[in-house]
Amino acid sequence: MLSRPWQEVVKEKREIREKLVEPYLTTINGERAVADTVLNIDNVDELTALLATGKITAHDVTANYIRRIAEVHQKNNCLTEVFFGDALVEASKLDDYYRQHGGLIGPLHGVPVTLKDQFDVKGADSTLGYVGRAFKPASKDAAIVQILRSLGAIILAKTNLPQSIMWCETESPLWGLTTNPRNPAFTPGGSTGGEGVLLALHASMIGWGTDIGGSIRIPSHMNGLWGLKPTSSRLPYMGVPVSTEGQEHVPSSIGPMTRSLSSLVTVMQCAIDAKPWILDPKVTPIPWRKDLYEEVQTRPLTIGVLVDDGVVKVHPPIERVLKEVETKLKAAGHELVQWNCAGHKECIEIMDLFYTADGGEDIRRDVQAGGEPFIPHVEALINRGQAISVYDYWQLNKRKLAAQQAYNDKWSTATAPGSDRPVDVVLMPTMPHPAVPHRTCKWVGYTKVWNFLDYPALSFPAGHVEASQDPSVPGYEPRNEYDAWNWKLYDPETMDGHPIGLQIVGRRFEEEKVLGVAAVIDKLVKT
Repeated sequence: MLSRPWQEVVKEKREIREKLVEPYLTTINGERAVADTVLNIDNVDELTALLATGKITAHDVTANYIRRIAEVHQKNNCLTEVFFGDALVEASKLDDYYRQHGGLIGPLHGVPVTLKDQFDVKGADSTLGYVGRAFKPASKDAAIVQILRSLGAIILAKTNLPQSIMWCETESPLWGLTTNPRNPAFTPGGSTGGEGVLLALHASMIGWGTDIGGSIRIPSHMNGLWGLKPTSSRLPYMGVPVSTEGQEHVPSSIGPMTRSLSSLVTVMQCAIDAKPWILDPKVTPIPWRKDLYEEVQTRPLTIGVLVDDGVVKVHPPIERVLKEVETKLKAAGHELVQWNCAGHKECIEIMDLFYTADGGEDIRRDVQAGGEPFIPHVEALINRGQAISVYDYWQLNKRKLAAQQAYNDKWSTATAPGSDRPVDVVLMPTMPHPAVPHRTCKWVGYTKVWNFLDYPALSFPAGHVEASQDPSVPGYEPRNEYDAWNWKLYDPETMDGHPIGLQIVGRRFEEEKVLGVAAVIDKLVKT
């Protein structure tokens, strides 16, 4: 336990944060034309090309992003750790380099980056929303932070997440509640919700999150963003603390979130080209495969389409948007295969048993160390099951491997009925609902099954709720408690205009293929 009341720690941490933000609400102005130009660029390559001309400086970009972040934070409560002063110093160093060498220091020169509060930055806390982890600064940068800095990126801040990270909301007693940019009564999703808000409001260019059950993809879906959960060992996790750290049964992944597919591709290529396996021995040493990314854009695709996971039926606008994309794919000559949900229930059942294999001890210890109250969802999670024996854990791992093998076999034998071609990817909903009121998000089966299988999954913006086209379904008979809860949430009027994301899922280590298919679908969606 802490030597002082948890409320004092919270008060001090929040006061420090606000003191670091406040000066930049008034002193970082910049020319309005520069601000509008910089903040409206969604493409990393477009920004670095502009920096390469010398027409704007890294200091210009950083200053304008800092002001925007400060403004957004006042309304939506996004930030945890603030690096504005250091960021401006780093930007000036990049400008000095440009003047001396006549070029950029790297492919991410001057690109503003923010990080979920899990990522270690030397000298700053990584709290995971736990009071007990406050004032325990990291001794070195996370591996991915080291890579980003070496490529020229500028780290601006760390962002809010829920207590323990194990929730699709963004709230903790330490940092408070982060709100949706379109409706403060709604959640931005979680657990990478702070990043989702900053990106949606043009207050960051690249956000880095983690995903153990949908935590990158859910806020991407709810905020109209691109978010990739790679295969867990494709990128370095070194220096990224996580709840239940040490478990290997359902590995967490780090991944980028952006406002454009182009930026997502650029940052993934840059991170992999930096050979992250040199910094983190758990990374699988697979180089960036440009040929795989390009090849799928040159031929007809075979796409499995999953509309329903068999547990919770999606809201009307999600089904409509998915069918619209299906129609465009067919018209473009791609083959579609109806993908069934066989295996999903078993995978999720095993995954839920893994979540509580320690009886909630890991999370309970962290919360008790700070003395703060549990948020209700976390309290329910730690009380959901008893700790199991080592022998029972081994048996659970055997079940996991059998379920993974069964799904692998399912995919390997799935072919298009017309051409007998193998399935390239699966297209499906990200969530059964769009953004919803705070503390009402429950079912994440559409995302977490891919964490269990460790398949790469990308959420992309595919449409919006349209109240005139997406009326409520009268007389719908729910299948179960989760389904009833989900359908009770549907309100086309309050949800009108909110983004709808869909997922593209590939087989393990096929990130380039997933991104290539995304390029094909993105062009069709925009036509």
